Amino acid sequence: MSHSFFNLFLISLFLYNNCIAHHYTFTVREVPYTKLCSTKAILTVNSQFPGPIIKVHKGDTIYVNVQNRASENITMHWHGVEQPRNPWSDGPEYITQCPIRPGSDFLYKVIFSIEDTTVWWHAHSSWTRATVHGLIFVYPRPPQILPFPKADHEVPIILGEWWKRDVREVVEEFVRTGGAPNVSDALTINGHPGFLYPCSKSDTFHLTVEKGKTYRIRMVNAAMNLPLFFAIANHSLTVVSADGHYIKPIKATYITISPGETLDMLLHADQDPERTYYMAARAYQSGNIDFNNSTTIGILSYTSSCKAKTSSFSGYYPTLPFYNDTSAAFGFFTKIKCLFSGQVPVQISRRIITTVSINLRMCPQNSCEGPNGSRLAASMNNISFVTPSHVDILKAYYYHIKGVYGTRFPEFPPLIFNFTAENQPLFLETPRLATEVKVIEFGQVVELVIQGTSLVGGGLDHPMHLHGFSFYVVGVGFGNYNISEEDPSSRYNLYDPPYKNTMTVPRNGWIAIRFVADNPGVWFMHCHLDRHQTWGMNVVFIVKNGREPNQQILPPPDDLPPCYE
Repeated sequence: MSHSFFNLFLISLFLYNNCIAHHYTFTVREVPYTKLCSTKAILTVNSQFPGPIIKVHKGDTIYVNVQNRASENITMHWHGVEQPRNPWSDGPEYITQCPIRPGSDFLYKVIFSIEDTTVWWHAHSSWTRATVHGLIFVYPRPPQILPFPKADHEVPIILGEWWKRDVREVVEEFVRTGGAPNVSDALTINGHPGFLYPCSKSDTFHLTVEKGKTYRIRMVNAAMNLPLFFAIANHSLTVVSADGHYIKPIKATYITISPGETLDMLLHADQDPERTYYMAARAYQSGNIDFNNSTTIGILSYTSSCKAKTSSFSGYYPTLPFYNDTSAAFGFFTKIKCLFSGQVPVQISRRIITTVSINLRMCPQNSCEGPNGSRLAASMNNISFVTPSHVDILKAYYYHIKGVYGTRFPEFPPLIFNFTAENQPLFLETPRLATEVKVIEFGQVVELVIQGTSLVGGGLDHPMHLHGFSFYVVGVGFGNYNISEEDPSSRYNLYDPPYKNTMTVPRNGWIAIRFVADNPGVWFMHCHLDRHQTWGMNVVFIVKNGREPNQQILPPPDDLPPCYE
């Protein structure tokens, strides 16, 4: 074989392998799963729960063909992937696309850019993400190296929730009645409830480690409605990244992780190998509402441990903060700092201030199941977002279709009051129903302040997720943000704030984030507690095109799912 022919063969083989590696097929179908003494059919990807792991290098572009072979609509979102100029593949239903209907396919083009570590994917239509989700491992592209010691092994951990009932029934009931959704029946680690739950002795996540080795845990909180505390008995964790970006390492005996957030942690197997150690997760819940207060347990044992081969469940349990320990939750959140300093935009060109609230809407003859016969709702700046039902917002924007959305989302709270007072006037509780977006010029430096309120039950924590961007969390506080202050930057961290895509607004508190609007498109922002998203705690940002060709939205794909009037 000649050298030239052999070299051509190697190049062809390389291109072929690269092509295969960058194409995925996700087949969505219903599969029966048995948990907590009962069996039900759940939506899965490739019959897996949790779903398959995607592995990419920084800056890759991949293609995921989603085949809907289920009986309900589906879309996919690539959470934490900025998708530069490509909102067509971002995924939220009726925001950037119409759904993939049963029997149909759609090829997602997923463009990675600045993401360095773990992000994730999940369904983004109704509550389908309850079982349709999975991790994305991002690796540095050689010759780049990790800024922390390379681990011997990688361990995916997905924290989630499980309902005995069909999740579609849970959603249908609380939307119809106006009340709160039924809380889940179990928490899970990698889909396993753990031996504390009925019929779950054999349905317990088990991690076997080798003494002296280091394990990189890639974690996401995929729970629908619960921030969680997590710990492993007798083992400290070194947190090295959050939401796909490196952070200054944090030594932690426990972590707090809200729905939508990802964390990378180094676990050093340095304990007595003859002992068994438990990992555990349970809710952080500061509000006065019903919630799942159970605990999911996993087992960590060493390869040399005799107990790893027994059915004994005697071992060391971790110590977790109490359910409503806000100081513990935000004590962890506020330790997260960006690894690289001096990257925060100092001069802003636009400040937007918005409230996030739980609300009430009146029902005829007080016939709903919310407080005093009302219907529960949620809002941003007193607008409860109404999701379109026939044409998605991106298509309406791109093709200039009128009547789908308005552009009057307030820059400032329309009602100024003591947002965190114990007792609030009743007239503040009723929001306006509308589909309002906020239009932003390309290149503007936006500061967004999100203020929690105490309306309807005293307020809650809200993990807010922004599609299309990562942002700097320059400020976090409790109580009322001083909205009349012209320059609040003296209270901010402009040196090394965390760089994230999801951040929790504290109960009766606020956060301030900054980002440069350099990604043209239609981008969803919403609370990642799905009951709040369902109730309307959402807004859409439309970032206009820039002047240069590389500052404009890419053209739509040919196989975009059709909309139906």
